[in-house]
Amino acid sequence: MPIQVGQAHATLYEFFDEETGGCSIGPNAFQVSDLIKGKKIVIFGLPGAYTPTCSAKHVPGFVAHHDKLKGKGVDEVWCVSVNDAFVMGAWGRELGAKGKVRMMGDGNAEFSKAIDLTLDLTARGLGLRSNRYAMVVENGIVKHVAVEAPGAFDVSSAEAVLAKL
Repeated sequence: MPIQVGQAHATLYEFFDEETGGCSIGPNAFQVSDLIKGKKIVIFGLPGAYTPTCSAKHVPGFVAHHDKLKGKGVDEVWCVSVNDAFVMGAWGRELGAKGKVRMMGDGNAEFSKAIDLTLDLTARGLGLRSNRYAMVVENGIVKHVAVEAPGAFDVSSAEAVLAKL
């Protein structure tokens, strides 16, 4: 059963280009439970870096609407994908996500499995991936979850999340 209101778990990895705040250059591991304490976070998941809808619509929408999300009290926006932190870092640089969307690698699908939002794309040569979704987490509590139907891009867009805030 997919994640329900009240849950959030696992480790995610983020690539840093510069050493800052105790984080080294390269991939850094973060416990989701530690990062969400006392914050309002929008987390959106997608099947993969550099894939068409993800690159053309999903991430760019959250980058473009960053200020509106902040205006609704959102502290951080995270993009989660079953890719390694190196790929997520490079993809984020290409999409101008720095300072707007944290590009979180879920290379082993630990987070995606923990919230039961995986998508098996083995038949397409992509293996186990994250489903496309968006959630709002406030102080560690999931307040809203929207999971896309296969092939759809409606309920997890930045605009849809803004409408729920």
